[in-house]
Amino acid sequence: MAQVLIRDLDDEVVKALKKRAAENHRSLQRELKAIITEAARPRRFDPKLLARIDALRNSLKGRIHGDSVDLIRKDRER
Repeated sequence: MAQVLIRDLDDEVVKALKKRAAENHRSLQRELKAIITEAARPRRFDPKLLARIDALRNSLKGRIHGDSVDLIRKDRER
């Protein structure tokens, strides 16, 4: 199995990771392995959700959309 070395982590980051590991009843090494394994896992999306996204995208195709900056400015001025 491969090994990875991460240098110069901020002390607060390590402290937070140790806390997270303790909350999950794992050693720091096992917690880091779980985090990295999850981050490397391919993401799978629900086909129904992707179909809804495509339908929404298609329904908006060809429309002219205003600049949201103007809307945000008007909202902030209220």
